[in-house]
Amino acid sequence: MSDIALAIIGGTGLYKLAALENVESHQPVTRYGAPSGPVRVGMLAGRRVAFLARHGEGHSVPPHKINYRANLAALKALGAGRVLALNTVGGIGERFGPRVLACPDQLIDYTWGRISTLCEEEGTEVLHVDFGDPYTPTLRADVLRAAVAAGVAVVDGGCYGATQGPRLETKAEIARMRRDGCDLVGMTGMPEAGLAREFGLDYACLAIVANWAAGAGPHPDEQITLAEVLANVEAASAGLAALLDALLRG
Repeated sequence: MSDIALAIIGGTGLYKLAALENVESHQPVTRYGAPSGPVRVGMLAGRRVAFLARHGEGHSVPPHKINYRANLAALKALGAGRVLALNTVGGIGERFGPRVLACPDQLIDYTWGRISTLCEEEGTEVLHVDFGDPYTPTLRADVLRAAVAAGVAVVDGGCYGATQGPRLETKAEIARMRRDGCDLVGMTGMPEAGLAREFGLDYACLAIVANWAAGAGPHPDEQITLAEVLANVEAASAGLAALLDALLRG
């Protein structure tokens, strides 16, 4: 099988890649078990692209139950070397309001109890990977250049705080995260990014801001509805096709 030019992992609200052509479905079983669902492989902008819905195509897998190792192992087995993670998040910092796209450059892990390394099983090699820059700088730069070429506004930088979920955070937790320096909050950023580094995969995140986090934004007591969240994800995702096209052609 030909190498995959780019693997895309879709988050909440992003369960398929509509522009993908000549799609083949793969359901590999890895040494870590089965991935969240089928990997769809097809052509986009003249390149082979793989797409995997992180929560399953019917959003049946909660954040703490995702088999992150199997997902990444499946993509690597199919020939992927670069992974673009699409993460639906809440905004904390003032630049990261609803409908914003951001390409963070840092993260803080608040998750617990998840298998977060390839070194879990007895007898496996102990890996001490460099994780100072958790997102691959060259892939981040390519994403940002593609955004400019496509005319899609993307905030460069920011810190992603990964929480356990599936519940949303309290106002006090978001206030702590703001003090820690977080600009975005999501539930799936880790251990995915760390595992990608252990697998030797280039990895970057494109964060899709669906709502203000609890207590954040200009109206901190405002309640948001699911319909508003989904509308914000759809609006923020409107430029994704053009960005991906530019990224693959670049």
